[in-house]
Amino acid sequence: MHVSDEDLHAAEQLRWGISRLASRLRAEQPGSGRPLPRLSASLLSHLKHSGPLTVSELASIEGVQAQSLTRVLHDLEQQGRVTRTRSAADRRRQDIALTAAGEQALREHVRDGNAWLAEALARHLSPAERGLLRLAGQLMQQLAAVETGSQGREGADAGAAPRGTAGPL
Repeated sequence: MHVSDEDLHAAEQLRWGISRLASRLRAEQPGSGRPLPRLSASLLSHLKHSGPLTVSELASIEGVQAQSLTRVLHDLEQQGRVTRTRSAADRRRQDIALTAAGEQALREHVRDGNAWLAEALARHLSPAERGLLRLAGQLMQQLAAVETGSQGREGADAGAAPRGTAGPL
């Protein structure tokens, strides 16, 4: 498939916008206490929005080897933020689930950034622009779920988020 110059330009602008906004949101995180490391926050977010997942599923979503998550998941379990149980479907696998403490830690982690973003949206964008951003957020989640070499839009259910697709932190 040939990618047009227009699509390449759109991709560049989108990546730059995402990168700048992500940097700004990180800057708005609380400076006190012990913030969650990026990977811990990401794992908790996936579990919050997708329900229990296996280590392999989490690793696939993050684009890392399952062994790379061993220490992070161990730490989260020791902190009471996740639980591990044997999968009912396959006793060789473990399901990782978010606990109430994990959900609270994630909520506290993103609170200040979300407050800053909500205020910026309300102050600087029209209702129509905010609506476009809500739609853009949904579209970015769809793009994040696209697998390399997978079918296009017609093969995906546009109304449902694929398993492992995290919603907002």
